[in-house]
Amino acid sequence: MRHGIRPDSGRKTWAQSTLALPRIHQLSKGAGVKMVVVDAGVALQAPALPGRVSAAGAAGSDGVGHGTFAAGLLAAVRTQGSDGVGMAAQARVTAFKSTDDRSAPSPQQAAGGIREAADRRADVIYVGYALRTGAAELTQAATCAARGGARVVAPVAPDAVPPGEPGPEAQRPTGPYWPAAAPGVLSVVDFAPSGPGQKDAPPAHALHLSAPGGAMVGIGPRGWGHYIGSGASLTAGCTAGAAALVRAHHPHGTAKEVSWHLLEAAYPADTPRLDRYAAMTMTLPHGTAARAAAPPAHMPALAEPAPGVRAWAVAGGSLALVLPAAAAAVIPRGRARVRPPPGRPPDAAAPGQ
Repeated sequence: MRHGIRPDSGRKTWAQSTLALPRIHQLSKGAGVKMVVVDAGVALQAPALPGRVSAAGAAGSDGVGHGTFAAGLLAAVRTQGSDGVGMAAQARVTAFKSTDDRSAPSPQQAAGGIREAADRRADVIYVGYALRTGAAELTQAATCAARGGARVVAPVAPDAVPPGEPGPEAQRPTGPYWPAAAPGVLSVVDFAPSGPGQKDAPPAHALHLSAPGGAMVGIGPRGWGHYIGSGASLTAGCTAGAAALVRAHHPHGTAKEVSWHLLEAAYPADTPRLDRYAAMTMTLPHGTAARAAAPPAHMPALAEPAPGVRAWAVAGGSLALVLPAAAAAVIPRGRARVRPPPGRPPDAAAPGQ
C-alpha cells in the first residue's frame, strides 16, 4: 500500500468508479449486519473509524496496516484528506487478530478468530490472509461458521508470493490456500483494468468470484489522508462488504442465499465478476434449492411411424441423396465462369458465395 492521490484533485481511481457506491448505497448500507474482520488487527484510533469498529482482545491495534485498510473498505467515513468511504458503512464491525506477536499470519489465530466470530453470531466474516498451512483447523472453523449462519469470504491466493516460496522466475505453487479452499467459503480473486490483478501473485486455485482489486482507496492506522492498495485480499474485503449489503437488503435471507445472490448475479466471464447492484436486486426463486429440486425432464418414447409416414420418409431420404449430387454437378461449372476482380487473390471467394 502507498499514499494515494489528493482527495481535492477531482480525480477518482478506477476502483472507485467501478464500485459505484453512491448508486449502491441508495439500496443498502449494511444496516443491522454483524461483520467481522479477521486480519492483522484494526487501529481503532484511525480518524475514519470513529466508534465504528470494536475489537476482541489484542485486535485493537494494527502493526501492519492491512487490517485497518480492510476495515476502512467496509466502514470508513469521509474525513479531511480522504475521499474513501466504506461499502457497508452502517454495519457493525468487530476486529479479530489473525497474526502472531511478530505480525506474521497464523493459521491458529485465524481459525480462532473465525470460530469466535461464529460464536458471536456474525453474519459475514472477512479473512484477510491466504495461508498454505492450517488446512484442518481452518476448515473446521469455516464449518463452524457455516453452521452458525455466517458467510466467510477470503482471498483465493496471497497478494504476492510469500517469503520462502518460488519467485516469479520459478514455478509458482497453485494452491490451495486456506481458508478460501474450505467448503462453504466464498473465494475471491482480483482483477484490474488490464485484466488479472497482481502480476507477482501466485496463481488462483478453485475460485468463485472476481472483483475490482486495483487502486483501492483505503485508510492507514494513523494520521489523515488515504492510501492506495491492490490485491485479492482487498478484493475479498469489498466482496464481504457486498455480502453485508445483500444481507441487509434481504434481512430474512440465509448465508447460502447471500452466496446465491452474489454468484447468480455475477457478470459472465472466465471468472464471474461481482455485480453488487444486481446481487441486491435479483429475486430469489423460492430458495437456493429451487433449481436443484426440479425433476429431470422425461421425453415420451417415439411411436412407430404409420406405413404412409414411413413411405414419405423413404422418399424424402432418396431426394436428399439426389439433390447434393445434382448440385455437385452444377456448382463447379458455375464457379469456373467467375473471374476475380483486379487486386483480389485468385483463390478469394466471389461476393455472395
